[in-house]
Amino acid sequence: MIELLGLILISFFVTSFLLIPFIDLLFYLKRSPRFNPNFRKVVKKVTDTSTPIHNQLLAGKDINTPVGGGILIIPAVIVLSLAALLISRHRVNLEIIVLFLTLIAFGLIGFLDDFRKIFVSFSGKYAGIRGRYLLGLQTVMALFISLILYYVVGLNNIFIPIVGNVVLGWFYIPLAVFAILAFSNAFNISDGLDGLSTGLLTICLFAFLALASSTLNQDMAIFAGVWIGALIAYLYFNVFPARVYLGDAGAYGFGAALAVFGLLTGKILGLAVIGGVFVVIILSSLLQILSKRLLHRKLLPVTPIHMYLKYIGWEEPKVVMRLWLAGAIFAILGLWLALLSR
Repeated sequence: MIELLGLILISFFVTSFLLIPFIDLLFYLKRSPRFNPNFRKVVKKVTDTSTPIHNQLLAGKDINTPVGGGILIIPAVIVLSLAALLISRHRVNLEIIVLFLTLIAFGLIGFLDDFRKIFVSFSGKYAGIRGRYLLGLQTVMALFISLILYYVVGLNNIFIPIVGNVVLGWFYIPLAVFAILAFSNAFNISDGLDGLSTGLLTICLFAFLALASSTLNQDMAIFAGVWIGALIAYLYFNVFPARVYLGDAGAYGFGAALAVFGLLTGKILGLAVIGGVFVVIILSSLLQILSKRLLHRKLLPVTPIHMYLKYIGWEEPKVVMRLWLAGAIFAILGLWLALLSR
């Protein structure tokens, strides 16, 4: 445990040192007439009050604050994890390789979107790649990773508290695909308020760090420790008012990796509870979509749930802090349930 705490601190300081010039670079790319000649025009255009409720609640965020923090955090986590494993003379096992693959693959999918957003400022309308194309790429990659988990890693079961081990056979594959897609998109949806998604992820990872340590899985504990340190460094610049946003590379990569981390522990129900706030966030958006298509009316004026709380008058820091507290309770409950099934 002493080594893991030291690893968190090292990861924090290294990532902090890298983030400062990287954020300055993102600001330069966003505001420089050479790379983004339409920035001034877009700023004026977004002041139009006819934008949808969601865009009104987020007015100014994507204009004045650069996107792309995940482009740095993902390689930093991978490189620092590899260094820590090599220094501690741990073998880079298959589980860590799958986590690296997930971060890189989903990070690249998000980077396709971030690249355009870095050089094309937000204009009240979607500025990135169409959602159906992103979902298609995510589905293909989630299926590929799920097949690796089933055929190569050998996972085909889940642990249910009290009941115990349940072998799913090939039904494990669609379950894993669903979990990866759900958490990848839930994380992306939650990234609308300053500090919300990263804070919730940090809380979840502390629970998984405790779970990995309790099962003596030191490789995954090292990965979680490095990830936590990097996220704390990033969170310093992302809390309200944010100086940088994670972007889709970080959001998709981190959400998918969190799901795979939970799948690798075999505690998929624990994952659903530990990441309970993410589950609530994506369910609120899903119910809104179903309500509009089936009932032809909105369930709420705006979703996801954190945007609704802001819509009814909660200040942004209050929404984020209270959802962090809810995330902490979910994490403790999920960890407790996961440890029951050891």
